[in-house]
Amino acid sequence: MVAPRTLLLGRYDDQGRLHYVGRTTTLARAAGAAVAGLLAPGLRGHPWTGWSFSAAWGSQEKLDVTLVEPELVVEVDVARDASGQWRHPARWHRARPDLSPADVPHLTSPPH
Repeated sequence: MVAPRTLLLGRYDDQGRLHYVGRTTTLARAAGAAVAGLLAPGLRGHPWTGWSFSAAWGSQEKLDVTLVEPELVVEVDVARDASGQWRHPARWHRARPDLSPADVPHLTSPPH
């Protein structure tokens, strides 16, 4: 798999639906290469099939996206506004292959 430059991030809700919650800032080359080895190509029926993602806030340019199986847990740092919304893309911290998505607390309410 090609090393990603950024990651689209999702979390599951209590009904098992995967919600897009944001994306990371640009990954360093070493981080992208390390993550590439932990990703599996997306199978048919990925919940985000057919979606488009903007390249930047307010931009009409679309990201070139490769969907993968939503199995890798990662740690990120986020800045939130008063309503809890992310103010900026998340800063990459590290991959957590020791965890599964089931180990991550579910969203209590879908993002807006």
